Amino acid sequence: MAARGLGSCCSLSYSSHFRASSLVVKAPRGRLVRGKPLCRSYAIRAEVKFVNGDEAKQLVNNEGYSIVDVRDKSQFDRAHINNCYHVPLFIENKDNDLGTIVKRQLHNNFSGLFYGLPFTKPNPEFVQTVKSQLPPESKVLIVCQEGLRSASAADRLEQAGFENIACITSGLQSVKPGTFESVGSTELQNAGKAGLVTIQGDISRVLGAILVCAFLFITFFPDLAEKILALIPV
Repeated sequence: MAARGLGSCCSLSYSSHFRASSLVVKAPRGRLVRGKPLCRSYAIRAEVKFVNGDEAKQLVNNEGYSIVDVRDKSQFDRAHINNCYHVPLFIENKDNDLGTIVKRQLHNNFSGLFYGLPFTKPNPEFVQTVKSQLPPESKVLIVCQEGLRSASAADRLEQAGFENIACITSGLQSVKPGTFESVGSTELQNAGKAGLVTIQGDISRVLGAILVCAFLFITFFPDLAEKILALIPV
């Protein structure tokens, strides 16, 4: 598609095979000065491509995109794409002020316990670390587990001057097994699973077995069950 005749100041052309456009032209309205249009400078920003797992693989294999994994260390260690860069968008928060200690304790008792999520804070060196490994003209595929952190990271890198950025829609959890060569103890789509949720199926089966046994016991031995229940303090 082509965009032409923005006033008489510029002429732009653009095409894309992806669902998201890769060029945005932002231009404030011009003002008339003595009957003549006043031309202003135009800010041109590259927009992020959102692709699925198969399209992401094509970007890496055919177009030379480098992969930047922005997940926390725990998820990265469970499974990551081979030969990717690891620059976490959030890092573990080890601050020891009173407010942080209280928040960390609350987190560990809920999100940390049930989902195995670390207590984190934004990585202040994120952009600088990426820039130290990849120049702004690089083609970058940003990945995370669910797709939210990668979108946020892409926005930060775009503001820092990176123009060729792509993200996997819904993150690595949506990538089919075998799409990428991976390293770790589990599949990429399962790297976000940790904590009690990983054993909730086992817990459900055990509780189910206990309830079935209790039901059968009460059904076949009602008198004995009644005596046992009478011993339980109310």
